[in-house]
Amino acid sequence: MTLDIGVLGYRFMGKAHSNAMARLPMFFPDAPEINREVLVGRDEEALAEAADRLGFSRTTTDPSAAIEDVDAFYNLGPNFVHPEYSIEALESGVPVFCEKPLAPTLDEAEEMTEAAREAGVPNGCAFNYRFVPAIRYAKNLIEGGELGEIYHVRGRYLQDWLVDPEAPWAWRLDEELAGSGALGDLGAHTIDLARFLVGDVAGEISEISGQLRTFTDERPVEDENGTREVTVDDAYLATAEFESGAVGSFEATRNANGRKNDHTIEIEGSKGSIEFSLERLNELEYKREGSRGFETVLVTDGDDPYMDHWWPPGHVIGWEHTFVHENYEFLSAVAEGGEFEPSFEDGLATQRVLAAIQESDASGERVSLD
Repeated sequence: MTLDIGVLGYRFMGKAHSNAMARLPMFFPDAPEINREVLVGRDEEALAEAADRLGFSRTTTDPSAAIEDVDAFYNLGPNFVHPEYSIEALESGVPVFCEKPLAPTLDEAEEMTEAAREAGVPNGCAFNYRFVPAIRYAKNLIEGGELGEIYHVRGRYLQDWLVDPEAPWAWRLDEELAGSGALGDLGAHTIDLARFLVGDVAGEISEISGQLRTFTDERPVEDENGTREVTVDDAYLATAEFESGAVGSFEATRNANGRKNDHTIEIEGSKGSIEFSLERLNELEYKREGSRGFETVLVTDGDDPYMDHWWPPGHVIGWEHTFVHENYEFLSAVAEGGEFEPSFEDGLATQRVLAAIQESDASGERVSLD
């Protein structure tokens, strides 16, 4: 059986997932056979060029028409288009893979997740960092008890593309279109990684307090005169408590001068600790029980997660490979009628934490997630 795939969006995430789909038959021979059937966008000229470059058979500017003709629908558009077309596809019985955060608001995320429950078809939320081999290696250590009781979870995601106050306005800076700023764009990844890594050991985040900050209130509009207001956060900080009593601290900013894409998570327990940085994604810093300090583990051996599909030990992989792993798992679930994680349920769980941070910032009080 060949799966016909429809993809909404052809820029950053559209390229990443299209590249992953093209790599699947080369490196994952047991992956389902797929056809990049239809690419969806608004600009017909740009869409036609993108479809030719990314390997899609045809294009349409009507997402509903695409949904009717595919076996799986990828909603990779801006946040504000996630609810409508994801729900439409699910109600048609079409499996959906949706970019993160799941929706601009918690209410919309709940509607999307309820539609996924009722549809009973595979659904996924795009937290690709779960598919880094070093992260899987770390999860195995944690769930195997190698870190002992979890005490601390620290996560940060730092970028610098908005340091310049003259950097142009974009949809990610509008609350109506994006829902939030660094909080949803970057913080969603960190919150999901924390849940993925320690959720089975420390439980869910039960309480959280947060602060949001916008450093530049308006920005110039590209190719136009004048400026537009920035209505989302440039940065957030949060402190949290997990059900087990473990504590967490999380932050993200798009104003960290000199940081391009620094996503770091550190977990400390009674027996050991781990630290992971996306900028060194083939490595895991591991302090094992009885040792005096950290050792650097190069996670590229053939028996490491996913690595048997790639190169000999020591031949590193990159950011784009996480999408290959992600697409392999999602499309296999579609072909087999199975389940995929992270699902819409995981996207909703993360969205609840994001909403609690926003609520805490507005009220100045700690928020319970019970």
